[in-house]
Amino acid sequence: MVEISGESLALQRLYHWERTAPQRVILTQPVGGGQLQHFTWAQVADQARRMATWLQGQGFEPGSRIGIFSKNCAWWLISDLAIWMAGHVSVPLYPTLAADSIRLILDHSEARACFIGKLDGWTSMVRGIPEDMPCVCFPLAPADAVNRYESWDAICAGTLPMQGEVQRRADELATVIYTSGTTGRPKGVMHSFGTLAWAAQAGKKQVPRFETDRVLSYLPLAHVAERVLVEQGWLATGMHIYFAESLETFAVDLVRARPTLFFSVPRLWVKFQQGVLARMPAERLDLLLRIPLVGGVVRKKILGALGLDQCRVAGGGAAPMPLALLQWYRRIGLPINEAYGMTENLAVSHCTVPGKNQEGTVGPASEGVEARVDPATGELQMRSPGLMLGYYKDPELTREAFTEDGWLHTGDKGEVDAQGCWRITGRIKDQFKTGKGKYVAPAHIEDRLCMHPAIETCMVAGANLSQPLGLVSLLPTAHANEAARQQLEAQMRGHLDDINARLDPHEQLDCLVLLKIPWTVENGFLTPTLKVKRASVEEAYGPRFEEWVQQGSKVVFAD
Repeated sequence: MVEISGESLALQRLYHWERTAPQRVILTQPVGGGQLQHFTWAQVADQARRMATWLQGQGFEPGSRIGIFSKNCAWWLISDLAIWMAGHVSVPLYPTLAADSIRLILDHSEARACFIGKLDGWTSMVRGIPEDMPCVCFPLAPADAVNRYESWDAICAGTLPMQGEVQRRADELATVIYTSGTTGRPKGVMHSFGTLAWAAQAGKKQVPRFETDRVLSYLPLAHVAERVLVEQGWLATGMHIYFAESLETFAVDLVRARPTLFFSVPRLWVKFQQGVLARMPAERLDLLLRIPLVGGVVRKKILGALGLDQCRVAGGGAAPMPLALLQWYRRIGLPINEAYGMTENLAVSHCTVPGKNQEGTVGPASEGVEARVDPATGELQMRSPGLMLGYYKDPELTREAFTEDGWLHTGDKGEVDAQGCWRITGRIKDQFKTGKGKYVAPAHIEDRLCMHPAIETCMVAGANLSQPLGLVSLLPTAHANEAARQQLEAQMRGHLDDINARLDPHEQLDCLVLLKIPWTVENGFLTPTLKVKRASVEEAYGPRFEEWVQQGSKVVFAD
């Protein structure tokens, strides 16, 4: 069991670094035009103290909720510390949210103010911010927001820093993290300073991290994984955080940071792989990797080009990692550790152990975590000191989230092997029954389906159909012209045959439906962490399932 000490709480860690390493550079922020702004611990603490003074001066009651609406940047982290120092509770918002979702979260959380930062699409987002809400603009915020609201730099320049070391108790509410909503309305998950501290310590024991480590922060800080691994990991260890400037500069940002720790979602690991194979065909790469001396040179060159040549621990999570993808990365010299968790347990539940090949599982339970399987449903249930306090303003949903004896319902089916490693076999709610009365768990089929390089993302559906079908969102280049379309159709027929050959008869896909319209966060088909919103896909395409099946073709092109 990892013990929680007062010194491990977020603000105490800030004060520790402010005292012991004030001049160490720990944040590197791109500010445009190839320029970088560096922050030391002393600068982070000074700006947090000044903004905390300003927040206290607004007269909000203690424990007020304060929003943070921005892409990842240095000021995101500093504002979180300032909110806590001022005695309040932070409410992160995903920087891709539509106006209605922004308003829903700000209203539901009863937020009293909001920090506004780097954002795309601000013109359509601004109506989600209440007109009378006090807001502060980070540097790099949209120009229209800068003209509307108070400036971070101006406040820091004109406000004295808060003195002393404000303490927050372990049992105090620290943050309300709204889930990304794969199944409907987002829920506000409440976590305390104690649960955050426990998660940071447990994660550090799971994957040792040090002051000398470097990370690139680019997955949304509004998501629990980035919040725990990056923000809380930063406070716990003092490691150096680099920020990505934009999607267009991501490759440059990654090479600049040369992270020693790198975590990503499966889709990005697939894109990295596709980028490598676009420059070197798989057959040639396989041949070169088998040559002892040449293979080492090739591996070093590939990882160097990706900016991952100094990465000592690579991680994946937020969705299952296909086994074939894990095996490919191990072959090029970058084994990926797969983690499993959820917002309700601060993403600390299970993780494969660095240095051990536990591919195909999510590893053993983390230290301090208990896990069991419900014999009636096959559901993996867990408990730990990192469990949420509950859902904000929703005691009924909170009760439903736990068993009578205090175990968290994960909603995932799981099984454990003789070595104590757990395998997630699917979502209980994602299972569907075909017209033949057979249940299909789609996750393992989707893992195989998405491995084709032309596929951006996919979903297996088919409740009440004779057989399931596969819905595929293609890369834009996959159907650029008629010749490409004919080639793609032949490839997909072969891909479908390969997949069906490995499935039980009731799981075999009737057809693949190739969709030209991409699934994105913006059009509501993906969550901000790039997981498919099954309900949205079913609602959009469900009425056409029978029509597509009746065409009698293995591959169907559709809009």
